[in-house]
Amino acid sequence: MKRSLISRVWPNATALVLFVICAFPVYWMFATAFKPTGDIISEDPVFFPTDATLGHFKTAMDADHFWTLVGNSLTVTVLSVLMSLVIALLASFALARMRFKGRRGFILTFMIAQMAPWEVMVIAIYMIVRDADLLNSLVSLTFFYMIMVLPFTILTLRGYVAAVPKELEESAMVDGCTRTQAFIKVIFPLLAPGLMATSLFGFITAWNEFPLVLILNKDIESQTLPLWLSSFRTTFGDDWGATMAASSLFAIPILILFVFLQRKAVSGLTSGAVKG
Repeated sequence: MKRSLISRVWPNATALVLFVICAFPVYWMFATAFKPTGDIISEDPVFFPTDATLGHFKTAMDADHFWTLVGNSLTVTVLSVLMSLVIALLASFALARMRFKGRRGFILTFMIAQMAPWEVMVIAIYMIVRDADLLNSLVSLTFFYMIMVLPFTILTLRGYVAAVPKELEESAMVDGCTRTQAFIKVIFPLLAPGLMATSLFGFITAWNEFPLVLILNKDIESQTLPLWLSSFRTTFGDDWGATMAASSLFAIPILILFVFLQRKAVSGLTSGAVKG
């Protein structure tokens, strides 16, 4: 009984400790954003704001070009994720269901592309964008963000498509559906967990991306929030409240998306189909 109790307690205790270690910096960021300046600079740490204020958020949102950069970040992130999902959905179906010459080499190429660090290709990307006269453009950012998340999206969705029983697709085709109709009506609804997981990964990757926009977009009007956030403390000096408020505003979209998608992202793949 003691061994059974210990085997149940230590994993939960370890998970709790890791959760506290990972969650505390996030809590401290949000808490500092609501603290008055006196509590922030006090010698004794204040763990709970005694007199919460929204002044730091107002300072951050009133900063120059803030709303323009919010629009830029949302535009390039959403478009790149949607484009990568459409391309990856078709490619993953072809890789999982069809047999063609060069298929393994194609998969290996995407694996290598996923492992390659993007930082070593920044100079080549800059030269391509410069020669195409697309510097300081959201089009180039959207295109390369899409390429950045595409290998992971294809490889992940390929696993989800392969996990869908072929019998479901064949039954739909026996009932009169074409292969395209079987894909849309049978396979596509079962890919919801994979689509949610890959879209979440793609959104986080594109939303947080920093080196490309630093190199390609020097014009402030065409930049995104990560670059703005890196220069925020320089603009406002040591205003830690405003800095933490700006960081909180930057993190809120990802937290909201995670809350809405995490349940579907980890749900069973074909549970609804096999129950029917």
